[in-house]
Amino acid sequence: MAVAVSVLGAGAGRQGKANLMRFRRGWYDCLSRRADALFELTDALLAAGPVISLPYLSLDGLHRRGHGSTYAALANGRVGAEAARALLAGSLPRASCPVFAVDVSVWVRSDAECSPGRGYYYHPSRHSAGQPIVAGWAYSWLVGLELTTNSWTAPVDARRLVPGENPSTVAARQIRGLLQQSPELGSQTPLFVFDGGYDSVRLALELTAVPAQILVRVRSDRSFYADPPTRHRTAAGRPRRHGTKFACPDPTTWPAPDAVHTCTDEQYGAVTVQM
Repeated sequence: MAVAVSVLGAGAGRQGKANLMRFRRGWYDCLSRRADALFELTDALLAAGPVISLPYLSLDGLHRRGHGSTYAALANGRVGAEAARALLAGSLPRASCPVFAVDVSVWVRSDAECSPGRGYYYHPSRHSAGQPIVAGWAYSWLVGLELTTNSWTAPVDARRLVPGENPSTVAARQIRGLLQQSPELGSQTPLFVFDGGYDSVRLALELTAVPAQILVRVRSDRSFYADPPTRHRTAAGRPRRHGTKFACPDPTTWPAPDAVHTCTDEQYGAVTVQM
């Protein structure tokens, strides 16, 4: 439902209102059981601010049912996941250069020892035994971005990670699903950006035949190796496994770039790109 705000903001006047009404009707159609209670619960989540408890949501003016319906909706309600993904993908604002981000968000459940499917994940602010690792549920989010500097995102997909599942593999699956739901994006070759926790090699292999661009943040201490040189049949000794080393923190190991682009950004100052 957060996309509804973006959809309304994308238009003006009657058109924006029509977009919002269309989205709300589509969201209601995604609810197969306890649809009315789930729909009002969604409205209450958007309007109530910080959620203190489930009964607290039932006190919001947009939730016209008793607090018992809140528990019944969460226990017995059903949401069509694929229908919701198609609705979110179809509600994306049109852009000449579509840009998306993929990242993992952790719902901390350190004290819920009986919760099924918990895993151990990195957390930037909460620690356990002095380490930035917590027990909880991890979700892989795929959201649309804007090229302007702001904090707005358009959620498109969220999938829960099974403990031990590779985030890069799940991200590639989400990207393929998005392009299947919105084939017109493939003609624009959308850009997908990732943080440093993702495996750029695995992503490139997973998305080999997909019409998409990927941009992955690389840690500053990473090293890469070229293919080993051709070995003559008469050469003695063990064949080399790696070729020339490319160390990110050591400019002396960098090869001569094919192209260099320099510009000045209003926020970050001088920017140099070597390719």
